[in-house]
Amino acid sequence: MTATTRGRVLDLFSCSGGAGRGYADAGFEVDGCDIADRPRYPFAYHRGDALEYLARLISTGEIERYALAHASPPCQDKCALTVGTNTSQGWGGTHEDFVAPTRELLDASGLPYVIEQPNGRAEIRKDLTLCGEMFGLGVLRHRNFELGRWATAKPAHPRHRGYVRGHRHGVRRDGPYVAAYGKGGGKATVPEMQRAMGITWTDVHEELTEAIPPAYTRWIGTAFLNARQEVFA
Repeated sequence: MTATTRGRVLDLFSCSGGAGRGYADAGFEVDGCDIADRPRYPFAYHRGDALEYLARLISTGEIERYALAHASPPCQDKCALTVGTNTSQGWGGTHEDFVAPTRELLDASGLPYVIEQPNGRAEIRKDLTLCGEMFGLGVLRHRNFELGRWATAKPAHPRHRGYVRGHRHGVRRDGPYVAAYGKGGGKATVPEMQRAMGITWTDVHEELTEAIPPAYTRWIGTAFLNARQEVFA
């Protein structure tokens, strides 16, 4: 099967392209969409509201050119930091939940899909949970994935080899993983984040802290191709 027969992925809420790069590595063509200007995004890109763009693709029938949709909707409403430390301290404001409307439109699209969220209380099925240790990476970065209209077996979650380097709750620890979020307190530098996640095309701190390692979606894209092959075998 060649890259041209593997199809095209719609990468919604694409940020800098961590997810998109993994699908490309699995052999797909990729189109991204994000509300922000992303000049470093390495594939075809539409700047705009991801849900409005998806609705337009559905209404015009253009959605049919895609084999799979991937969505990483903003998670501030239910992420671990919001529901944990920030809430307990009375920090932060009100955040909108984008997961439910994203799922509603993806269901209407008729496409197989993937919804990605970090650990927290986001209301998605945890059909997959992936971790950097599964791929020998220098970050843990646990992420949960809901799969729509397709399925695959969950991979084994290996034991972590140690701590994430840095300060946490007043304790300084060393370990084989870096903290690819925030600044100070032993958090990873930009070059450390790039090496740890396998992301070379952007050196923007915010984009790196929001990205998922391409290894995750390379695995998911390959699993999707195998599942699709079994259906048509």
